[in-house]
Amino acid sequence: MTRQVIVTGGAGDIGRAIAARFAADGARVGLMDIGSDRLEAAAAEIGGVALPVDVTDEASIEAGLDAFAKTPNVMVCNAGIGRFGPLEDMAAGDFAAVLNVNLLGAFLSARAAGRRMLAAGSGNIVTVTSINALTPGPGAGAYPAAKAGLAALTTQMALEWGPKGLRVNAVAPGFIDAGMSSPFFADARIRSLRENAVPSRRLGRAEDIAEAVHFLASDAASYVNGQQLVVDGAVASSLLCQLPRSAS
Repeated sequence: MTRQVIVTGGAGDIGRAIAARFAADGARVGLMDIGSDRLEAAAAEIGGVALPVDVTDEASIEAGLDAFAKTPNVMVCNAGIGRFGPLEDMAAGDFAAVLNVNLLGAFLSARAAGRRMLAAGSGNIVTVTSINALTPGPGAGAYPAAKAGLAALTTQMALEWGPKGLRVNAVAPGFIDAGMSSPFFADARIRSLRENAVPSRRLGRAEDIAEAVHFLASDAASYVNGQQLVVDGAVASSLLCQLPRSAS
């Protein structure tokens, strides 16, 4: 039976890569995102279905699910935005917008799909968090708080829904040269500094995240539940590598 997979934020670089990975495996894939030419192009590129949806709107999500597959086998909660700058200058509206899309939107999407999966007795949900959930950085606004909240929500969903046949896991990307992170690497000097700070000595690709998401939703990960898989070339664990060992 063909798997039915939905990817929120499907018009973005990482969402499109995730959708393409499932499509390459023979799945029927729906790409949820705000309606746009970019969404239509992304869906056409992989032979998927464009689903114009606002992930902060419950009715919009339900309509998207009904239009694609009443009960998807896999829901990937990837939609996210950033509003960056010093906290003291952060407008309340910008802070709230990031929480609404990254955390509330993921909850609404997962809950809508999860209810249908619970009725069917099986299903996989994968959320996309960030190493900012583990190591917040200055100037990131509400993004670290939203992603840390999503990581905790992922665990909570796994604990509540695991006994009923669902698996819920997260992927935490590191320095990925795609999507909203791409502008950070346009400066060659910054790009070099970040590459050299990663123990794997390169930036991540959208495809690296797609492979991790695909694995967590596969039978190969059938005993993996409630976990956050960090895909960052080991940069989040490299604090001591960044510090001198001696004065010489």
